[in-house]
Amino acid sequence: MSQLPKRSENYSEWYNEIVKRADLAEHSPVKGCMVIKPYGYAIWEKMQQTLDRMFKETGHVNAYFPLFIPKSFFSKEASHVEGFAKECAVVTHYRLKNDPNGKGVIVDPDAKLEEELIVRPTSETVIWNTYKGWVQSYRDLPILVNQWANVVRWEMRTRLFLRTAEFLWQEGHTAHATAEEAVAETRQMLDVYADFAENHLALPVIKGIKTPNERFAGALDTYCIEAMMQDKKALQAGTSHFLGQNFAKAFDVKYLSKENKQEYVWGTSWGVSTRLMGALVMAHSDDEGLVLPPKLAPIQVVIIPIYKGETEQEKVLARCKEIKQDLHKLGILVKLDDRDTHKPGFKFAEWELKGVPVRIAIGARDLENNSAEIARRDTKEKRSVWGNQLISEVERLLVDIQENIYKKALDFRNENIFKADSYDQLKDVLDKGGFALAHWDGTTETEEKIKEDLKATIRCIPLDNPQEGGKCVLTGKPSKERVIFALSY
Repeated sequence: MSQLPKRSENYSEWYNEIVKRADLAEHSPVKGCMVIKPYGYAIWEKMQQTLDRMFKETGHVNAYFPLFIPKSFFSKEASHVEGFAKECAVVTHYRLKNDPNGKGVIVDPDAKLEEELIVRPTSETVIWNTYKGWVQSYRDLPILVNQWANVVRWEMRTRLFLRTAEFLWQEGHTAHATAEEAVAETRQMLDVYADFAENHLALPVIKGIKTPNERFAGALDTYCIEAMMQDKKALQAGTSHFLGQNFAKAFDVKYLSKENKQEYVWGTSWGVSTRLMGALVMAHSDDEGLVLPPKLAPIQVVIIPIYKGETEQEKVLARCKEIKQDLHKLGILVKLDDRDTHKPGFKFAEWELKGVPVRIAIGARDLENNSAEIARRDTKEKRSVWGNQLISEVERLLVDIQENIYKKALDFRNENIFKADSYDQLKDVLDKGGFALAHWDGTTETEEKIKEDLKATIRCIPLDNPQEGGKCVLTGKPSKERVIFALSY
């Protein structure tokens, strides 16, 4: 098994190689799209299951809406179509036929659609058109719906998980009687995302609000969670949008209030995607491969038997199966790697590459001593544990590894956040890598100028920002608080 590229030498190549070699995903025959392999999909399934439970605990239900959206729907909300127009895939025909010149198949010119269809880049338009039929009275509100789906955004520069033409996600779409309820929903779902990121993904995040220039097309406010990867760039890990009444007005979604008045409803939308898989790789992994937080690992413990000859094999495997059964009873996800086609050293390297949090190795000598060698993936520490302590030690390790991975990422982020009080300092921070806390005068012109000069964006205005008067690093105009500038994906 050849060595991975080093993070310090070529971060992008390191990332791509881990994704491919750890069997997470690979490029597909369709340019810009990916095949998520079983091991990668198993991690995504654990993300789905956890988030789905969290959504349902907050009163949401799942539904499904069409993949195809009439083009006319997009013209109803001007800023929305402007935001997505360049990424839309358009269906114009519905049939192929044999080429009369014998050159394969061609689009049948007689099968042109009466109205062209957009392949779903996001579902606000088709969902709000549907809500018009669902809402008549205040008694029909709130609507708290989530959808698990795929979407298509025609990206020119793609990278597995981070930016692909098609990706998987969930999108919540809710309708409310008042602005206050909708804002509370937007903030609640931001908190759900932050909870998931920190307590399951082991990824520290900063909760904030986007500038008008960076907010979702069609929203009044966009809230986000921002995370730092190991190359010190920012990754937007989730967003929650307060839509106001924009889509309700565009699709004429009204309700009869308690006061017997016709009112437009208030909306939200929120989502995370398979981009979280990219965050998982980039935030925690090392030069030997994946490092998975136990809560999201599809295999939490791998057991590797070591033996010579059939007699040892039978005894060692019997002990391994006992341990597997004991761990399984506790709900721990265990893999017994009893393949006799690979040597133990190969197995060690393979499961290290795949990021399995805990490895147990047992040989004939371990049987004699009633012990086992136990190794943790995050620190690579290994030691012998007596048989009657093994199960409790695995339980303890899984908790400790989860906490340690989070702490390591938190320390790294905190060590790479710097204040910048001048344009030169801002440039210096961004050149070295990290998040820059700097004053901004609040104008789109300044934001765009800095983006053009330094290739950095305002990632967010942190929600817990202290009110700290100062001067904009570019214009010198007054500023009431600092914002986070960073390079991003």
